[in-house]
Amino acid sequence: MDIFLQQIFNGLVLGSVYALLALGYTMVYGILQLINFAHGEVLMVGAMVALTTAELIFQIHPSAPGAWVLMACVLCAVPACMALSLAVERLAYRPLRQAPRLAPLITAIGVSIVLQTLAMMIWGTNPHVFPDLLPTEPIVIAGAYLAPKQLLILAASAGLLTALLLLVHRTALGRQMRAVAESPSLAGLMGISANATIQLAFMLGAALAAVGGVLMALNYNIVHFTMGFLPGLKAFTAAVLGGIGNLGGAVLGGLVLGLVESLAAGYLGDLTGGFLGSHYQDIVAFGLLILFLLFRPQGILGERLADRP
Repeated sequence: MDIFLQQIFNGLVLGSVYALLALGYTMVYGILQLINFAHGEVLMVGAMVALTTAELIFQIHPSAPGAWVLMACVLCAVPACMALSLAVERLAYRPLRQAPRLAPLITAIGVSIVLQTLAMMIWGTNPHVFPDLLPTEPIVIAGAYLAPKQLLILAASAGLLTALLLLVHRTALGRQMRAVAESPSLAGLMGISANATIQLAFMLGAALAAVGGVLMALNYNIVHFTMGFLPGLKAFTAAVLGGIGNLGGAVLGGLVLGLVESLAAGYLGDLTGGFLGSHYQDIVAFGLLILFLLFRPQGILGERLADRP
C-alpha cells in the first residue's frame, strides 16, 4: 500500500468536510462581519437528525436500501439545520447587528453551548453508532484504499462547493449577496433586502453544514452531542487560512488543513523521533493558524481591505 498517497486521500476527505463548514463561516463573515461560532453545532444537529431518520426508517423497513436511507437522511437534515440557523439568526444575532462586535461574538459562543446542551437533552450523553449505509469493500486506487463512503464524500463535496461558487458568482442571488457584503446601505437603495440576503447566507451555510454532518457521521460511524465543536474550530481555522470572506479561500483552506492534519497524523511520530504521536496532529493545525495570523493574517487568497463603512 502506498502510505503517502493514502494520507493524501485521507486528507482530501477530511479537508472536504472542513471546506463545507468553512464556507458557512466565510459567507456570514463576508456579509455581517460576524464569526458564527455556533456553526459547528449545526453540523452536529445535522448528524443527529440523520441518525434519528435512519433509525426510524430501519424500524419501519429493516431491509431498506442504504443509499435510499442516506438520501432520506440528507433530505431531513438539511431543512432542519436551515430552520435552526434561521431561528438563531433571528433571535440571537439580528438584535445585535448595531452592537459592538464583541457582543455578537460572545452570543455566538453562548448559542453554541445552548445547542450542545439541547442536543444532550434530546439525544443523551452517550455516543451513538451511525449505521453503515454504503458497501464497506474498499476500492484500490494507485495502491491506496478508499471506501465507497469516502469517494462519496469527495464527489458530494466537490459538487456542492462548485454549485455554491457558481451560485455566488454567476447568478442574481449571488450578486445580491456580494452587494450586501460590500455595503448593506447602498444595496438597500437598489432595492435589495439586507435581511433576506443575510437569511439566505445563513440558510446556504446551514445546508452545507448539514450535509457535512451526515458525511462525517457516515465516515466515522459515530455521532455525539459534542462532535461539532472541534470540526467547527478547524473549519474556522480553514476559513482564516484561506482568507476569511473569500469563498475560494475557504475551500482552499479546508483542503490544505485536511492535508496537513492527515500528513501530520501519518508522519509526526517519525519526524519527531517518536516524541509526538499521531494524536498530536491538532498541534500542527492550530500552530499553522498562529503562523498565518502572525505573518499573513489576510490568509492565502485574502487581501488587505479597509473596514467596511
